[in-house]
Amino acid sequence: MAKPGGDVARRGALRLIQGVREGRSLSDQSGALRSLPVADQARAARLAAETLRHQGRADRVIEPLVARKPAPQIADVLRLAVVEMLELGAPAHGVVGAAVDLTRTLGKRGQAAAGMVNAVLRKASAFAGWADLPPQRLPEWLRGPLVDAYGENVMAAIEAAHQRGAPLDLTPRPGAAAVPGADPLPTGSWRIHGPAQVTALPGYDVGDWWVQDAAAALPVRLLNPQAGERIADLCAAPGGKTLQLAAAKAEVIAVDVNDQRLKRVAENLARCGLTARLVAADALAWRPDIQFDAILLDAPCSATGTIRRHPDLPFIRDGHGIAELIELQSALLDHALSLLRPGGRLVFATCSLIPDEGEVQIDEALARHPGLMVERFDLPGIDPEWITEEGGLRLRPDFWPDKGGMDGFYMARLRKPVDA
Repeated sequence: MAKPGGDVARRGALRLIQGVREGRSLSDQSGALRSLPVADQARAARLAAETLRHQGRADRVIEPLVARKPAPQIADVLRLAVVEMLELGAPAHGVVGAAVDLTRTLGKRGQAAAGMVNAVLRKASAFAGWADLPPQRLPEWLRGPLVDAYGENVMAAIEAAHQRGAPLDLTPRPGAAAVPGADPLPTGSWRIHGPAQVTALPGYDVGDWWVQDAAAALPVRLLNPQAGERIADLCAAPGGKTLQLAAAKAEVIAVDVNDQRLKRVAENLARCGLTARLVAADALAWRPDIQFDAILLDAPCSATGTIRRHPDLPFIRDGHGIAELIELQSALLDHALSLLRPGGRLVFATCSLIPDEGEVQIDEALARHPGLMVERFDLPGIDPEWITEEGGLRLRPDFWPDKGGMDGFYMARLRKPVDA
């Protein structure tokens, strides 16, 4: 029987890590922890995420201390314990004892490896150079293209930003009272550093704000919605941008293929006292009987800009399917333009670091659609160096290093010709 408290959480963390090895994201494994107390669920999720975030560094500590490569499950026990001791600062005695106990639960192989785990972790606990170890490298299928796009120095800065993780960002409703302890960001978001229980923060119950990375809040600010405008939010879930559009008093239709995710959008709209029409449909096939003043297209993408808050992503992706995503993005962009009134505007956005999912998409759209223009913009808090040659906005995790970084994003505002 598992011991209470940390052992239960550690066992849950190992279960999550094993799921990632099998190709499931952390967010898709919430059911794996359902039997645990809420506090242990949270601790298990944090331990799993931090172990994945620092796996490369943990391996650098472990490799010189083992005669041969451990079996995968035992390797994960070692990594979890090293990260808990050296990154999270947990007392070595308790961590080593718990790791040995966990190893013994892993069948005959685990029972045989318990002594090795004990010896390795006792030596690892005295490792003095943890802070100087380089951050975990991205897998080559992603690292190579990003080095080509940004250079090795920027790549190293991005990997360092991934290692630091992500603070909690909030998007406030206009006129909402500030959350105590939250720092205002130059672009209008609020940022909370350190652990926080979202539902316990002031203003949650009355819908004064919602959780949304500062970078993810910028596409709507770039669109600049106006009261009374008819605006479509395509591929809308999880809904942060829908809330922004509704808070601007636009007439919003939010479209997403996943009706379950739309239920969460509906819940957040209700909590915030906002209204939007929700439509469960494939945005590529959806054709309403009206044209829109403005459209926000946050297109499906590789999500490579969100690794700092989703450290499991490099372990569950291998680059397969990105070419198909790029084709889908192009098709969605063409379709969205057909739903836009002449002279209307469209913001195309992806939470990707890959230029083929951002800058290249806009260059090719301009070639396909004569008269389509990229509109220049002036947004508060934007460094002019973030504006790309074609007029879009490229955001990276290494930006704002003194403030806690931001997700990687690309966005551009397009204007449809009036004679289209």
